[in-house]
Amino acid sequence: MLRVPSEIPAHQFESLKIQETTFVAYRSDIYPSKNDVFFEENAVIYVLEGDKIFSSSQSEVKVQKGDVLFIKRGYYLMSESTNAAYRSLVFFFDDKILKEFVGQNLELFESHGTETINSTLLLTLKSNETFGKYVESLLPYFKTKTKYLNQFLKLKVQELLLHLLEFDKQNQLKDLLFSIYAGQKADLEYIVNTFYQKPLSLNELARISGRSLSSFKREFIEKYGASPGQWIKDKKLEQAAFLLKNNLGNVEQVADMVGYESVSHFIKTYKAKFGTTPHKTK
Repeated sequence: MLRVPSEIPAHQFESLKIQETTFVAYRSDIYPSKNDVFFEENAVIYVLEGDKIFSSSQSEVKVQKGDVLFIKRGYYLMSESTNAAYRSLVFFFDDKILKEFVGQNLELFESHGTETINSTLLLTLKSNETFGKYVESLLPYFKTKTKYLNQFLKLKVQELLLHLLEFDKQNQLKDLLFSIYAGQKADLEYIVNTFYQKPLSLNELARISGRSLSSFKREFIEKYGASPGQWIKDKKLEQAAFLLKNNLGNVEQVADMVGYESVSHFIKTYKAKFGTTPHKTK
C-alpha cells in the first residue's frame, strides 16, 4: 500500500509548497502500473496525458486527458495505468486550506446544510479550455524563484477551487467542502465497516472519521463495548476463518484480503485466537 503524499518517492515528483503544506506535485515519472493507494490528504488529480482506472469496493472510474478527480482524505483505492503515457498534476490539500476557502466564500455555500456525507469520497469532474489555461499558468512556478511564491500559490489555490466549483454541476463538491468546513464527523459504523480490512492504523482511522484519536477510541468503546484495536483484530480474524473454511483463498491471499501486510504476523495472531494455524483450518 502506498500512502500519499508522505510516501511519494521524491525523485518522481517536483513539488510546490505553501509553507509546510503541499499544494501541488507534478509527476515527472509514473508510478508502478498498479498500486493500492491510501490518500492521507484531500487530493485533486488533473489528467495531462493517457488513461488510468481508479477502483474501490464501491465504484470504478476510468479517467482520461482533461478529466479532474476530487478525492477526499481517507479514501483507499486501487489505481492502475492503462498505458505508459499517463501523466497527471496532483494537488494535495489539508482540511485547513479547504476550511479557509469556504470561510472566505460563504456566500457560495448559503444553501448547503450539514447532513452527514459518507459516500461522496470520489468525484469525477469534466474540465474545460479555461482550466487548461490555468494549469499552463501554474507550471512556470516549478522553476521560477520568487520571494512571493507563497503568496502567489495561495491565490492559485483559490483559483483552482473556484474552477472546480464551476465544474460541479450537481453540487456534490460544494456539499463535501461545506461538510469539511462544518467539521462534520463521519458515521462511526460506516468508517469501521468500510475500512476494518485495510492495513490502517488507529490514528489513520480516527483521522478519516474526523475525530481525535482519544475521541475515536471513546466513542468506539461506547458503541461496541470493546477497544477499536481488539474489535478490529477479532473482526479480521473471524473473516479470515470464514474465507479459509470456504476455500476462498490460501493463507497468503487471505492474510492480504483481511489487511495483514505480514503473513507471519497473521499466522501468529490467528493461532493465538483460534488455537490452530490458518493452514490447518478446514
